[in-house]
Amino acid sequence: MTEKYLKVAVLMGGVSDEHEVSLASGGGVVAALAETSYEAAPVVIGKDGKWRFGEADPVDIHDAVARLRSEGIACCFIALHGAYGEDGRVQGFLDVLGMPYTGSGCAASALAMDKVRCKSVVQAQGIPVPGHISLDAPTWKADPDAVIEAVRESIGFPCVIKPTFQGSSVGIEIPQEEAAFRPALERALAVADDVMAEEFVAGTELTCGILDAEANGLIRPLPVTEIRLKTAAYFDYEAKYTPGASEKITPAPIAPEITEQVQEMAAHAHEIVGCTGWSRSDFILAPGGPVWFEINTVPGLTELSLFPKACAAAGISYPKMVTLFIEDALRRHGKDQAL
Repeated sequence: MTEKYLKVAVLMGGVSDEHEVSLASGGGVVAALAETSYEAAPVVIGKDGKWRFGEADPVDIHDAVARLRSEGIACCFIALHGAYGEDGRVQGFLDVLGMPYTGSGCAASALAMDKVRCKSVVQAQGIPVPGHISLDAPTWKADPDAVIEAVRESIGFPCVIKPTFQGSSVGIEIPQEEAAFRPALERALAVADDVMAEEFVAGTELTCGILDAEANGLIRPLPVTEIRLKTAAYFDYEAKYTPGASEKITPAPIAPEITEQVQEMAAHAHEIVGCTGWSRSDFILAPGGPVWFEINTVPGLTELSLFPKACAAAGISYPKMVTLFIEDALRRHGKDQAL
């Protein structure tokens, strides 16, 4: 049995629609930590926002502060997806506590979660992104015809509608023609008040992870993955998390120069947004070249997830991957002497 030195709280669950996926990611981390020198302390955050440490009764966030201290937690491993966990709020909370945590900080997390503003920042630095327009419920209710006209003129049809602050493809709609736009937008606005309409770009779906947690301080692009759909029209929630719904090929069978271009774009986006530790950028390989869509600061860590698959292709095991994240968190917070 491996001797344990430091206790790591694995934060999972959360208040977002990605609660169940987060539980699966957190479970994977807890299992991997059993093979390391770190002791895992599972912490499940309920949809009501209460924190449950192990099998103890849930407590509110104020009491959770004391529990983190009394449990002797040295670092928090953030396996939370979506709102609260991936949007900078839990990162800011832990910053105030002076608690080391894995992954990107508060500002980068908040920017990456805002699809519209993040696209604008990345585009300004020369990375090609799809055309897009921001929409919200009050504007739609006030003048739906004007919204449809704006989408027609700036984006066209088909288009992609997605919530501005969601992940895991939650709430995505792809109306093929103008007549389908109105009900599609109504469904999307039922999920979130702020959405975006995005240009539909046909091509090969690619994703590229960035590892930024090694002791040498270098940003390391991982092998590119191609996503081939089997049972869905696009890489939606079901396609991401249902076994057999999609095929994920790592490394992607694309030209070496395209691989290099995608990796460079992913690394550049990682730096532009200000990510640390790790990230994963999603692309479409269009006829004119790769188009960048978004960056994920807490990519999935389930057995079907893309980032662990890319790490494995690079010779990095799952336990080694989570160890790198924890070591990076401790270094960044001046706690590496505890190792």
